Amino acid sequence: MSSGGGDSMEAEYIRRHHRHEPRENQCTSALVRHIKAPVHLVWSLVRRFDQPQKYKPFVSRCTMKGGLGIGSVREVNVKSGLPATTSTERLELLDDDEHILGIRIVGGDHRLRNYSSIITVHPEVIEGRPGTLVIESLVVDVPEGNTKDETCYFVVALIRCNLKSLADVSERMAVQDRTEPINH
Repeated sequence: MSSGGGDSMEAEYIRRHHRHEPRENQCTSALVRHIKAPVHLVWSLVRRFDQPQKYKPFVSRCTMKGGLGIGSVREVNVKSGLPATTSTERLELLDDDEHILGIRIVGGDHRLRNYSSIITVHPEVIEGRPGTLVIESLVVDVPEGNTKDETCYFVVALIRCNLKSLADVSERMAVQDRTEPINH
């Protein structure tokens, strides 16, 4: 964890940006990842709703339906090994000033119903260098035949893999000093 009140900052960011109101049959969680790369570099990957495969290891392909803006829809092909082959997702929020991305799953051949997530990206200092705090929160229905714990365990494991991959890709780019262009 970061020093100098990092835990209280995380709690404040979660309180401010990651408000989900789960119903009885839903689970919710928030994950935190500290990345040794500058915030602009990490955000350049996260904000690419049209190219999640840049850092999400379970995405093999992404096809946009229409333009790139709030309400845009993408069709994501999922790599084998997961209990799905496609996911249809809508961009709910994209704030380049506050570094907030919100998505909602609206279809696909999987059991993640009413899934919604928010990712926020915040600057921090890690070992005296520019770093990034990434928080991803979610809410999702618990499928019939599963418990809240089982559902959260599965979804959290997927997000943890995505955040680890985001850290790996971002830190590798930071070493190479490469930044994805931000196209508004």
